[in-house]
Amino acid sequence: MSDPHAEVSSDQLKRILKIQETPRAAMPEQASLLDLDRQGLAAFLSDEPRFRTDQVWTAINEKGLQPDEITSIPLTLRTKLNEAFPQPLDMVAQQTSSDGRTTKSLFSLDGGAQIETVLMRYDERATVCVSSQAGCAMACSFCATGQAGFERHLSVAEILEQVHWAKRTADPQRLSNIVFMGMGEPLANLDRLFEAIDRITTDIGIGARKITVSTVGMVPAMERFAAEKRQVGLAVSLHAANDDLRTELVPINKRHPIAELIETCRLVRAKTGRRVSFEWAMIGGVNDRDSDISEFARVAKAADAHVNLIPLNDTPGYPTTGSSPQRVKEFARGLRERGVNATIRSTMGDDIDAACGQLANRDR
Repeated sequence: MSDPHAEVSSDQLKRILKIQETPRAAMPEQASLLDLDRQGLAAFLSDEPRFRTDQVWTAINEKGLQPDEITSIPLTLRTKLNEAFPQPLDMVAQQTSSDGRTTKSLFSLDGGAQIETVLMRYDERATVCVSSQAGCAMACSFCATGQAGFERHLSVAEILEQVHWAKRTADPQRLSNIVFMGMGEPLANLDRLFEAIDRITTDIGIGARKITVSTVGMVPAMERFAAEKRQVGLAVSLHAANDDLRTELVPINKRHPIAELIETCRLVRAKTGRRVSFEWAMIGGVNDRDSDISEFARVAKAADAHVNLIPLNDTPGYPTTGSSPQRVKEFARGLRERGVNATIRSTMGDDIDAACGQLANRDR
């Protein structure tokens, strides 16, 4: 493989960090109704009877209704809400996998950016994979979103509407779990992420322990995450257990190397009482060697982390293919023999490019 330090230029790293540190990078120009907190909604409805605030809040936040669907309020108020606030998402296309278990929607945002959201159905429940940004600045080499580059952060409304879409689409199944593993780096959009999670837990009614947030290892944001002692799960996209390889696969590692990441994972465990999980995309001949098993086992045990192995899904911009199913099983067995709790994640929706690492906001 090529020299990792040649792959990650100083300019590229600066761009990654600039987007990370820009609080409202290219946010939508006009707030949507779901962007309002209860106080803001009450202010907008100040000329209405006070009970209207509760009616509208419950309808849009708990039930996920659009203004014109709130039949408990007058038509004039529905019209007023529709005219004042744009819809956060506009569906462009929707696809369902051949087995019917996975549905992916392509949404257009204010300003023209697009995102994808994925609903995964199981026997008695459903999980939604939510995007937190349009595109991604982290530039992970094997990820289609990272290959596409960053466009902008999502607003609270744009995040919440994905969850409401999933609830409607899953019905009659219960939407029980949320994973922030769609497009973007969630911890780079931390303030909107935290506000959306608060609204999900208090209004939509999905508990914090049913929510998982993914990160490539943005240490300062992870430290803030730990300090707030949230019970949301944290999954770190590790993918390599030595700094040279990880910097090539995950460029932010040049700023926050593995030793620093391990210490931060231990901090998260100490502050929240919850173990961090490590995500590992299995890439044939790259990170699935016997030496990788030994290195990974040492890192996972040092961080006291659970391991999820993910067979690599093909993307147009990355020539290497995923490990064979047999090698994935051997890799998992090798980790378990070394005392690591490792599971293999099942692949869903790869026939519609909805699996891990494949989201690329393309209308097919």
